[in-house]
Amino acid sequence: PRMAQEAAPVLLVVLARLVSSTWHEGSGYYLESHTNEVYAEEPPPEPALDYRRVPQWCATLNIHRGEATCYSPRGSSYRSSLGTRCELSCTRGYRLVGPSAVQCLPNRHWSGMAYCRQIRCHVLPAVLRGSYVCSAGVQMDSRCDYTCQPGYQLEGDRSRICMEDGRWSGSEPICVDLEPPKIRCPDSRERIAEPGKLTATVYWDPPRVRDSADGVIKRVMLRGPEPGSEFPEGEHVIRYTAHDQAYNRASCKFSIRVQVRRCPVLKPPQNGYISCTSDGNNYGATCEYLCDGGYERQGTSLRVCQSTQQWTGSQPLCAHVNSAASLLDQFHEKRRLFIISAPDPSNRYYKVQISMLQQAACGLELRHVTTVELVGQPPHEVGRIREHRLSLGIIEELRRFLHLTRSHFNAVLLDKAGTDRERYISPASPDELFVFIDTFLLSEREAARRAQSGDPCE
Repeated sequence: PRMAQEAAPVLLVVLARLVSSTWHEGSGYYLESHTNEVYAEEPPPEPALDYRRVPQWCATLNIHRGEATCYSPRGSSYRSSLGTRCELSCTRGYRLVGPSAVQCLPNRHWSGMAYCRQIRCHVLPAVLRGSYVCSAGVQMDSRCDYTCQPGYQLEGDRSRICMEDGRWSGSEPICVDLEPPKIRCPDSRERIAEPGKLTATVYWDPPRVRDSADGVIKRVMLRGPEPGSEFPEGEHVIRYTAHDQAYNRASCKFSIRVQVRRCPVLKPPQNGYISCTSDGNNYGATCEYLCDGGYERQGTSLRVCQSTQQWTGSQPLCAHVNSAASLLDQFHEKRRLFIISAPDPSNRYYKVQISMLQQAACGLELRHVTTVELVGQPPHEVGRIREHRLSLGIIEELRRFLHLTRSHFNAVLLDKAGTDRERYISPASPDELFVFIDTFLLSEREAARRAQSGDPCE
């Protein structure tokens, strides 16, 4: 037994010379390995081992970026003796690869191998129309903050952190165009209606539109008349709406106010009337003074509304005509005359003629025909145009000028120039009068107007 005890240290010395230190690259271990291991063919019985003389049975554990917490059956000073159990862990930011606990085995090896690998997350993908900045790349605890290009807004997580499990927190955000385009309409404006019109032609430049994101405007819509349109009197609102590619929209509006300058409303003269163009009293309107049959105008015939909102000239008067020539001048180039002569009001032809003309009043007015009646014998003879009575002197002059006898019924049709165009010794039906007028007396302008508007009396 004594020889055995003395021989044991010799064997250990021999083994110690065979030990060499080796660094396993990337393993996380710094440990001593045995290049030549010598084993006895028959290991000595268990009681023959002296643990007190062999405190370092397995190689000392040294984990790079980690820590080994060992528990030995012989106490804390025996960190690698036979039977020692070590729990392995890594420092923050590293993950253990391999078993979390190893034990020193009789073959002088640890039961397993492990190392600490740095925790790294995958590289984050690029963000369309945006970017991100990370505090420590893809290492654990690295924080990546997202931003978007001007005109775009971030939807989702604004920042992501590389966590201990090697994954990024949250989810990938996106940059969306939520900002509407910028649109600016022209300034509101006021216009004066053009002379003789109740409208004003208004032009304006299109609105200024730009998109704060990609600069692309998909469409601009106008609600209202186009530039260069005629606007009636009053206030009009013009609206524009712009859409960008993300269908964000923005609107603007401006107003157009059209003012019609007006003169005071003219009153018709006594025994006369006024015929005005346009709206009657607007800037540029022309009003003509006309007198009833049997009256003649004294004074200016036309008055014009000026931009100062005052009429030119002064109001004329309508006085009794004092001659047949003056009476006929009233209708010159304006009206046709159908003059009826009868010996007395009870004349059968006279009654029939007046009855037919009363039923055809619309057709006569359409053709600008005025009826003049000369009925009876002096000194009780009556001459009238509608309700207006003619003097005996004018009646006599008309009879003499037109060769109208008092002895029996007769009638004459005068054109607008006062020329005798047709005579009748018996009542003329309205259709007979209308056919003659439409065939021979209508001017080209009247014929064109009749063809365009048709017959409103039908």
